[in-house]
Amino acid sequence: MPKPVSADYPSKVRKPDDFDAFWDDVLRQASGIPLEAEVVPDPLRTSEDVEVFQVFYTSIEHVRVAAWYCRPVRRAERTPAIMLLPGYQMDPPIPKEWARKGYIALSVAPRGKLRSNSQFNPGYPNLLTHNIVDRNTYAYRGFYVDTWRGIDFLLTLPEVDSTRLGVTGSSQGGGLTITTAAMRSEVRAAAAGAPYLCGFVDAIELTHTYPYEEINDYLRLHPESRAEVEDTVAYFDGINFADKISCPIIVNIGRQDNVCPPETGHVLFERIGAKDKHLYLYDGHGHDAGRAKHSAVVDRFFAHHLLGREVSG
Repeated sequence: MPKPVSADYPSKVRKPDDFDAFWDDVLRQASGIPLEAEVVPDPLRTSEDVEVFQVFYTSIEHVRVAAWYCRPVRRAERTPAIMLLPGYQMDPPIPKEWARKGYIALSVAPRGKLRSNSQFNPGYPNLLTHNIVDRNTYAYRGFYVDTWRGIDFLLTLPEVDSTRLGVTGSSQGGGLTITTAAMRSEVRAAAAGAPYLCGFVDAIELTHTYPYEEINDYLRLHPESRAEVEDTVAYFDGINFADKISCPIIVNIGRQDNVCPPETGHVLFERIGAKDKHLYLYDGHGHDAGRAKHSAVVDRFFAHHLLGREVSG
């Protein structure tokens, strides 16, 4: 019998006083770097109904970031777009299925992922703890900005309807969905599954599975660094971004998730600032967070908010 999960878990996550100032400075640095976007047709992967392109753009610290870009062959002059964000160990898929649903789709490979790892490659495991005692060089500082720059890329395209942008992902992709929706006001709808990177200091006590266990491994080797680690991750915790989210958002969590503890999902959901928010709990599910059933919910959500139509099923 799985243990019950409290919806009012007493989280230890605290927001640093200079949280906003820290990220304002990061965004200021990033804004000074030209995007230098390159869009390369990929005829091998293009089909009769979907055009496929490889995309490259420059992010903070001048790291080149890769992405897959798909668009339906038959589309409106200006088409809604969805940005897909990857899990911790996965490499970003080519999002042809989203293009077939009527969206322009961008699947981003932040630094360290395949095709984006020539300048930065801490490996897996290691990304989570790379420079974890210094918020100014911590791996996720650039990793987060790489995803936010994906929105900048979409905004450069005349075929994209800039008033109808969505973002989604699961696990790490769910956490990145939270931070992107929080930091990019252009996002009009977000769907976050089993959000990772939310409740770091809670998760390392609630679970002993990887990737969070990487932090416990680090602390076993460097027990004297606990204060610095906790200070750093507070700047990158999705729970501390959540109050900035104002767009409609759905979150799904598995009540028996031993990778991203459901307690952290509850805390995250409570902190989300949007009025239009819905939490989907899937009992009997772990880190999949009910994906097989929930995918239809996600389809209906984006169709309503981005395509302006209702989808049955």
